[in-house]
Amino acid sequence: MSRLLLTLSTLLLLSCQPATQLAPVSPDVHRLAEQGATVPLIEAITASGDVDRRDICYRTPLMFAAQSGRVDTVRELLAAGARVDLHEKGYYTALMLAAGNGHSGIVRLLAEAGAGVDEVEITHGWTALIWAAKRGHEATVAELLALGARRDMRDGQGRTALDWALLERHPQIVAMLR
Repeated sequence: MSRLLLTLSTLLLLSCQPATQLAPVSPDVHRLAEQGATVPLIEAITASGDVDRRDICYRTPLMFAAQSGRVDTVRELLAAGARVDLHEKGYYTALMLAAGNGHSGIVRLLAEAGAGVDEVEITHGWTALIWAAKRGHEATVAELLALGARRDMRDGQGRTALDWALLERHPQIVAMLR
């Protein structure tokens, strides 16, 4: 059953590749967020009235900005009322996307705005802490621990963040998680 869910979630995520995207809206608020083009982004959002406009994979401008490390854009989107609790098709949140890409400052901003640090995505069962530990993002792991992220959560393979840090050979993160 878990293999079936993994296969279905993988197919779901593959359908989010650019070749299957709908025709872009003008202006493309997701691309503007990803590029950190804050002024035109906020103008476009103000004109449309939808700060949480989703693409075909349910990603919001906040998710694009968080994943790309655009701190100022994240701040502006939060000030404009962007919701931090939304998930995309794989159940990733903006905080998870920031954590998986080593953007610890954005992780802090999103958590302070109410984002949960222990959300679980559906493709691998990873949390933000597992993703940051696996990828070797020391500052992000430290930030998540300071925010109260649970160390004991296990992914779909039964591994914790510590297990991933050991497997990927990140000794500083191993020390933080022990």
